[in-house]
Amino acid sequence: MSARIPSARIQPIQRLSDVLGNYDAIISDVWGVLHNGVIATAGAQQALAAARRAGKPVALLTNSPRLPHLVAEQLRDFGVVEPCYDALVSSGGVTRDLLEAEGAKTFFHIGPERDAGLYQGLAAKPAPLESADLLLCTGLFDDETETAEQYRPMLEAALARRLRLYCANPDLIVERGDRLIPCAGAIADLYETMGGPVIWVGKPKPLVYERARRALEAALGRPLALNRVLCIGDAFRTDIAGANAEGHDVIMTLAGIHGHQIGLDGETYSLEALENLAAETRQRPTFCMVSLVD
Repeated sequence: MSARIPSARIQPIQRLSDVLGNYDAIISDVWGVLHNGVIATAGAQQALAAARRAGKPVALLTNSPRLPHLVAEQLRDFGVVEPCYDALVSSGGVTRDLLEAEGAKTFFHIGPERDAGLYQGLAAKPAPLESADLLLCTGLFDDETETAEQYRPMLEAALARRLRLYCANPDLIVERGDRLIPCAGAIADLYETMGGPVIWVGKPKPLVYERARRALEAALGRPLALNRVLCIGDAFRTDIAGANAEGHDVIMTLAGIHGHQIGLDGETYSLEALENLAAETRQRPTFCMVSLVD
């Protein structure tokens, strides 16, 4: 599949319903679209629920290192209670499948204990770094205080043994309220820069999009044309790049991790700054809107 990078200027829209008629199904990001890590985004779940009522199934596609049922619980905790999706695909769920295929190999887990559900019940088991066969990165041990650079000595020890690293969340940073917090992708990016082998599980890689499309086709009961799938997300490196590579149009929600770069203030922002970011990243959303609303 060849990447499809839109060349036209980004089209601002006011509502999802402005363009929904051109598509048969939706693949939507979660963090940065439905919530900001603290509370639900006003209007977003209602917009996706309305799309479903219009016969457009919705697959949520998240780079969360958690299993899908745990992501669903987290959504409810944040106040996302509308029936706004048909399927939920998480990088954590796909990573679990890949670890299961590794059999009884051991791994060193880099990330908080709350992510242990990803591997519980598998033949693959956690082990100390010095004896592990693999690395599994779901995040930082303490993302409130640490940076990826602090993991360099640990990664040097892993690199000396050429350990493969499974990255269960390719995001570099994510919003948590009004702060930007480092994610597993920041550690994986450093390890790859050092020469370490990394298996990236999540957006913008194809495997997770294939899973999301299969779920949408099951909901529709028929195959989907790539140009009839609309993606929604807030990050150039993951959401926009992934949609472009898969041949899908994409709405970029601006009240996410790039808001500070485009002068976002309420409902106003610099479209020129957004276009400059698109040129800089070589990724271009089809549409943009401040936050997802119907």
